[in-house]
Amino acid sequence: MARLESFDKLVSLAKRRGFIFQSSEIYGGINACYDYGPLGVELKLNVKQMWWHAMTREHDNIVGLDAAILMHPKVWEASGHVGGFTDPLVDCKACKTRFREDTLSEETLRSHACPECGGELTDSRQFNLMFKTQMGAVEGTASDIYLRPETAQGIFVNFPNVVDTSRQQIPFGIAQIGKAFRNEITPGNFIFRTREFEQMEMQFFVKPDESDAWFETWKERRMAFYDTIGISRENLRFEEHGPDELAHYARAAFDIEYKFPIGWNELEGIHNRSDFDLRQHEKFSGKSMGYRDPHTNEKYTPFIIETSAGCDRTTLAILCEAYEEETLEDGSVRTVMHFHPRVAPIKVAILPLVKKGGLKEYATDLKEQLKRHFNVFYDEKGAIGRRYRRMDEAGTPYCVTIDFDTLEDQAVTVRHRDSMEQIRVPVADLQAWLAERILIS
Repeated sequence: MARLESFDKLVSLAKRRGFIFQSSEIYGGINACYDYGPLGVELKLNVKQMWWHAMTREHDNIVGLDAAILMHPKVWEASGHVGGFTDPLVDCKACKTRFREDTLSEETLRSHACPECGGELTDSRQFNLMFKTQMGAVEGTASDIYLRPETAQGIFVNFPNVVDTSRQQIPFGIAQIGKAFRNEITPGNFIFRTREFEQMEMQFFVKPDESDAWFETWKERRMAFYDTIGISRENLRFEEHGPDELAHYARAAFDIEYKFPIGWNELEGIHNRSDFDLRQHEKFSGKSMGYRDPHTNEKYTPFIIETSAGCDRTTLAILCEAYEEETLEDGSVRTVMHFHPRVAPIKVAILPLVKKGGLKEYATDLKEQLKRHFNVFYDEKGAIGRRYRRMDEAGTPYCVTIDFDTLEDQAVTVRHRDSMEQIRVPVADLQAWLAERILIS
């Protein structure tokens, strides 16, 4: 299957079929902010549910958390975001294009020339990536506060609460899905880099001398997750952070990268954060962030293995992986989204061949039965071939057609999206037949 060479066709499909819209589009849009449409929100919800199941339901020693977006300002001082969460910024004096200095080539840095137009670049200056707002009713007396740039700190500051209430013992993890905000200098490439985004993070607390082994374990587990949502291993790879690339808190770090149309880029990070975060919050808050082993009575500050995935980037990778323009035997071309059935926004389409002769009523009744178990879409408008094409673009794995034979033999025609093969399935067996292929596949 030929891969996308750019995001252009995907952006067009996403708008046409209701996956993703430009935010505030009627006002000209707002840069690097997007809205998820009817199909997009279902796709993204399926991604989150798959991640949540994999990280919490499948592990007895991982619990969930939903921390507030707004946190005490000292949280961000302790984490280093206030003083160090910056990017080096340069602007072109001629074309006004803005660049992150650390993404420019050595030749560009030496020549001080804009890579777009050749104009002169400004001197580098630091640009803080956090969004600042104020909390308080009266202007002038309000205190500065930040929209969180990551969800991890909400987990760290709640570590003592979770230990006290969940009865978990180390090793254990805390998982969270939530919004984060970064005032990116150079956002772009569709939803790859946005200013408002959703993270899926799990922080796993371990004994310091076991951290290296757990780091390797979570690398393997996280790579295996992408098999379950339909992303091919040939488009995934590990990329290790070199000594000069490691964050200030990290002992070791690997990215899981995906081969996007723009090249290999980070999809998820796995980090050994050592005990940096808990020690920092202990220092700034004055509260103990240590852990006492109930079996040995040993007290220590746990190390943390972090798995941090971007929900929006994962959704984008799934869209890229699924997209195909397939040339059929008659020379026509169909656009089809090959979503894994478990993440597909619509699982089953119910299509009466025509609206008369009792077919509409039969199809409606069938829809009511199936929608208790699957996300079902009913469509009676247009020729059946056009309806199939619409469902191909939506990525619907199975189309169920009710025809006049159905009234006689109590069977329906089921069309498979990928092969376009059509078979007859008894209505009495249909729910189980679909469940086996959608929920278990």
